[in-house]
Amino acid sequence: MSFSINKRLETKDGKHLGRTGVIHTPHGEIHTPAFIPVGTKATVKSVLPESIKAVGAQAVLANAYHLYLQPGSEILDAAGGLGKFMNWQGPTYTDSGGFQVMSLGSGFKKVLSEEFSGKTVADNATAHGKERLANVDDDGVWFRSHLNGSKHRFTPEVSMRIQHEIGADIIFAFDELTTLLNSRAYQEESLERTRLWAERCLRAHQELTVEREGKPYQQLFGVIQGAQYEDLRRKAARDLGAMEIDGQVFDGFGIGGALEKENLGTIVGWVCEELPEGRARHLLGISEPDDFFRAIEAGADTFDCVNPSRVARNAAIYSPDGRFNISRAEFKRDFSPLVEDCDCYTCTHYSKAYLHHTFKAKEMIANTLATIHNEYFTVQLVDQIRAAIEAGEYDEFKAEMLGRFYGTRTQ
Repeated sequence: MSFSINKRLETKDGKHLGRTGVIHTPHGEIHTPAFIPVGTKATVKSVLPESIKAVGAQAVLANAYHLYLQPGSEILDAAGGLGKFMNWQGPTYTDSGGFQVMSLGSGFKKVLSEEFSGKTVADNATAHGKERLANVDDDGVWFRSHLNGSKHRFTPEVSMRIQHEIGADIIFAFDELTTLLNSRAYQEESLERTRLWAERCLRAHQELTVEREGKPYQQLFGVIQGAQYEDLRRKAARDLGAMEIDGQVFDGFGIGGALEKENLGTIVGWVCEELPEGRARHLLGISEPDDFFRAIEAGADTFDCVNPSRVARNAAIYSPDGRFNISRAEFKRDFSPLVEDCDCYTCTHYSKAYLHHTFKAKEMIANTLATIHNEYFTVQLVDQIRAAIEAGEYDEFKAEMLGRFYGTRTQ
């Protein structure tokens, strides 16, 4: 069994699907709910793997698209897999690269980001002289490397082989990414394409597992799409939850695609109500405190996001009282830690004044120290949510944490 449930979330309204549990992998257990830091190119930017371990991270996630292009999945295979290559002893994930193929690989990074946030109107529309989604067909996706413009082809079978060579403990099926602004008709077409790709991923995964006998088993997660449509999300969850190819089923599920923040909990709930209860659910790409609570209540188990490290490189610091920018002038002579009573390496060794100075001086250590703190804050927050569920104190912890972070706590 790859996932086991420990305790159900008990809340005052009694309606939630949340739980604590354990994902079992060849490189260790992941106690859930858990936040998984993102090391896109086999590194969390500016931070040693030992530092990521020290913040309490149980696993890391890398990206198949980036590692395929550089250094190449065959290099990681020869090195003994992602963990050995990057000197990480714990569990590892790779996402399928579908998001990057459609954003970076199709030249739509800015447009795609805007469509995810609802800022543009586009449905297979032309952007910067290029046809939106023109590279997708029923067999796979053609894309160009954002590094040198070379042309490449991803299919479900290619994605599976790349991820098997990268060697992560948990890998994801290849899916087509859509946005909130694609039409209902296109969402339906895309959902069926992703369903057929999921079948091909299961078959290829089984064949590669046999072919690479002797390698640790890799769990394959199917990816649930469907944008903001309840019927499509539920259909995708039912289809992938019941899918079986020659005895091979999905070991868990990723909840992907565009999610409006205000509807995140609702959409995750639709999906988790339909998915098999005894398999893990990973929500791709979230890291804000309120989103964690909504998603966990709705049944999500693990999460990943680049945001804690990305905002750290722009001097944004997470604290229990909200986010602040350490480069502000008020911190020039502030010799207190970033957060009082924080046990991270940065807060126990350095002051606000030092980080303020290093950001102003554009020293690389600024990125390192800020990233350590933000990853620690995020990992520990989800760990605290898990502990609160286990202790039966979830409602109280949620009210205290969110009230303080967003400044809505009553005195």
